[in-house]
Amino acid sequence: MAERKEIIEIAGRTVTVSNPDKIYFPRTGHTKLDLVRYYLSVADGALRGVAGRPMVLKRFVHGAEGEAFFQKRAPANRPDWLDSVVLSFPSGRTAEEIVVSDAAGLAWVANLGCIDLNPHPIRADDLEHPDELRVDLDPVPGVEWPQIVSVALAAREALADFGLTGWPKTSGSRGMHVYARIERRWGFTHVRRAAVALAREIERRAPMEATSRWWKEERHGVFVDYNQNAKDRTVASAYSVRPVPDARVSAPLRWDEVAQCDPAAFTIDTMPRRYAEIGDPGEGIDATAGSLDALLELAAADEAAGMPDAPWPPHFEKQAGEQPRVQPSKQRGRPASADGTAPDVPPPAPGKTAGPTGRRRSAMPLIEIARAASKAEAMAGLERWKERHPDAAALLEPADILVDSMRGRSSTWTRIRLNLRHIPAADRPAQEPLEVDYDPWRAAGR
Repeated sequence: MAERKEIIEIAGRTVTVSNPDKIYFPRTGHTKLDLVRYYLSVADGALRGVAGRPMVLKRFVHGAEGEAFFQKRAPANRPDWLDSVVLSFPSGRTAEEIVVSDAAGLAWVANLGCIDLNPHPIRADDLEHPDELRVDLDPVPGVEWPQIVSVALAAREALADFGLTGWPKTSGSRGMHVYARIERRWGFTHVRRAAVALAREIERRAPMEATSRWWKEERHGVFVDYNQNAKDRTVASAYSVRPVPDARVSAPLRWDEVAQCDPAAFTIDTMPRRYAEIGDPGEGIDATAGSLDALLELAAADEAAGMPDAPWPPHFEKQAGEQPRVQPSKQRGRPASADGTAPDVPPPAPGKTAGPTGRRRSAMPLIEIARAASKAEAMAGLERWKERHPDAAALLEPADILVDSMRGRSSTWTRIRLNLRHIPAADRPAQEPLEVDYDPWRAAGR
């Protein structure tokens, strides 16, 4: 039997939805066609976040509970009405990426399995000057929503004090995003420099709730992820459905909604009704582009006070003025730990050449548990470790379990590490062979 297809006419353009009845969200029963119809129901709002921007295609061809892969290059068999643009990346590579401009484009990428939308913070007519400063509030495990709200409000105040207007939205996962439109006068390096200064300012204003520490094992509360402003980084845009079991949505909010809102209330089912009733809370964002001058002055003042550039993502080359990619505990004149001993490089698992921090020293007692193709496999490995070490497992706090989504060549893989800081030194389990030992580069044929 031939595969069923659904033909949709959208403003004079035709989009074919292949296998429209395929279940994308097993726990809610939503299909690929439901996803397409959702994006059409909120098209004007979704386009406000993606229209005219290059977009990474993050494809979930097996649905939200399957593994995703990243497709940076535009498919060759795309319709002639769909735009594209060639981007260059820090690695020296180039890629022709899709640029969506209308509702038909939204339907077309949803048909490819793009559950969420991942645009760059630039417009296709100027690829070197971002028009968005993105504040990504990423809570460590165990942090509750009121603390995230508190940091979001601190971010709003800091942005306003430095001449920028913040526009909040739920991330659709555990955190929150605050976007600020900026004038297209600065390159990525300066925009990220401003984001570092802003993250440190938010931490100064809310030191118990927020952190700008890059190394995951040193974070507390809500991490203000300044590196989402580095070139080649993308964030799920407004109205994106997220690949989580309840088909939750990244929902734009009014500031008076932030404190009392429940992120779980915004889903593929509820957002169309909300959109029809109140419109798009982010509707005015494009009229608020501001200057980075004040934040860049703050960055210069921080540097003069002895705060160099913060660490960049690991795949970027060493940057001018960047602090060493080592723990702050290793900085000259500061003891690594309470007893003043020098930090060590955590040992690798048996048979591996790199350990929990690579070649980086750390004052934290870290061990690595799993490197897996999927998060489910990694978490299953963690459970096996807990069964062998129940006494140690009982002393772990949520923030001590470090689950990292790592980028491979075209897909993500999952690493799990444990910070044993809350376990007495004499009782800490040693580094053992990995519970799951996945090599993404060997799997990719390198």
